Amino acid sequence: QVQLVESGGGLVQAGASLGLSCAAFGNIFSIKVMGWYRHAPGNQRELAATITSGGSTNYADSVKGGFTISRDNAKNTVYLQMNSLKPEETAVYYCSMGVRTLVGMSSILYNYWGQGTQVTVSS
Repeated sequence: QVQLVESGGGLVQAGASLGLSCAAFGNIFSIKVMGWYRHAPGNQRELAATITSGGSTNYADSVKGGFTISRDNAKNTVYLQMNSLKPEETAVYYCSMGVRTLVGMSSILYNYWGQGTQVTVSS
């Protein structure tokens, strides 16, 4: 079993910066892709950014230039630095990780989600 624990959300004013972190705990053999998604009221959950185990990053067009994703493989942790936040970026932010776990003589790859952390940007 693997658990993702998020931290760092909160209430900030427009233009401020905020950092999120998400750490994975449990039966972890390796973690392939780590990512951040967000779910704003009235919208579908959308991708914000992803990062591979090799460090390659991918960003949604809406966050390019403002958000930076990074990871610490030794700590099984992914980070999201958000700068120049806008009110329309108010959402619940979720981390996601593709985790490979060992089961006997084989392994299983499964996508896990964090519990979500609220980010509110006031105007």
